[in-house]
Amino acid sequence: MHEIKDTARALVRIGFDGRVHKTFRGPAAQDRFENEVRVLRHLEDRGCDFVPRLLAVDPGNLKIITTNCGSRVDQLDPERMKELFAELAPFGVRHDDALMRNVTYRTSDGRFCIIDFEFATLLEEHARQASRLAWSGMTHRGRFRADNEDNFLALTFEGHQVRYLGKTGESPLTADFIFAVSDGMGGARSGEFASRIAVEKIAQLMPRGFGLAASGDPAQFKGLVTGLFEAIHRELNTMGRSYEECAGMGTTLSLCWFTHGRMYFGHVGDSRIYHRPAGGGLLQLSDDHSHVGWLRRSGRLNEREARSHPRRHALHQALGAEHQFVEPQVGAVDCRPGDRFLICSDGLVDGLWDRRIGEVLETEPAGRDIACLLVTEAIEASGRDNATAVVIEALP
Repeated sequence: MHEIKDTARALVRIGFDGRVHKTFRGPAAQDRFENEVRVLRHLEDRGCDFVPRLLAVDPGNLKIITTNCGSRVDQLDPERMKELFAELAPFGVRHDDALMRNVTYRTSDGRFCIIDFEFATLLEEHARQASRLAWSGMTHRGRFRADNEDNFLALTFEGHQVRYLGKTGESPLTADFIFAVSDGMGGARSGEFASRIAVEKIAQLMPRGFGLAASGDPAQFKGLVTGLFEAIHRELNTMGRSYEECAGMGTTLSLCWFTHGRMYFGHVGDSRIYHRPAGGGLLQLSDDHSHVGWLRRSGRLNEREARSHPRRHALHQALGAEHQFVEPQVGAVDCRPGDRFLICSDGLVDGLWDRRIGEVLETEPAGRDIACLLVTEAIEASGRDNATAVVIEALP
């Protein structure tokens, strides 16, 4: 084994198979061991994918074995580091040793990860669940585009009953709710057609057993959402091959599904899903499926550089668009009273910086048409592209 840390508190070694072996020792070793095991099990149960996964526990020797989250980071912008540790909040965890030594970089997917949870806290409010949802949606073609290739969807379903929702509303969280944004691409009006197909197919193709699957194994959700996205992908490619006017058409798709106190999401493209937790801060849950997005996530570009990059709109993944395969990003976070979620197209991001988006989600009172406010500001600031926003707020 390769030894990477030998201190008064812990001995950490990496085996030849890449697994990490950590033995606790020194003051309060038993408590720190039990706390890290409890937190890692909690994070795995909640589907957190940027922390080590617990593989084995040896209480007698105060030893754990986990997966390897990559190499330690030597330099990182303080604001970026703050954002990373804030990403734990939706999973109900606060890292109480939020320093650079507990950040690693995983080269397999260009992701910063967080390690060493012996000093971490399970947030009490994690168990609280929302009982109502309020939402608002808005789309605008912008100041220069002739057509609007964006579409958004708001619907609720219970059993075999599917009901489309209005642009604004509020309802008890007694059924499943789906919200989605798609941004089409293609010549003539095929982009508009593609984005409309995407949102319409959600209601048509979604299995009626979705709610039952979501309340059980999270892996079932991943399979269901992946199957939904793949079905839309095949439909768009088939139409693109069958009709000359549809050749090359494609769309992004970002979807949020609220059920049983959780928000599950699926995503392909560069539309975005943001989360403003009740405790504050702004988290981008979705990954921009572009090289520029990867550079941003890996810390090689800041927000200003990414916004001005000449290839910021070049996607390496979309539904349809003659892509052979699609691999949607799927995930889930708890939905607690006071949480707000934003689904938006890249036209909204083109007009508004993350800081302004966070300010609006943080300060606007409940009951306001926040989606309309965001879209209006984005159009006034830029307006070069279609802009769409759907804002969902969890209420007690």
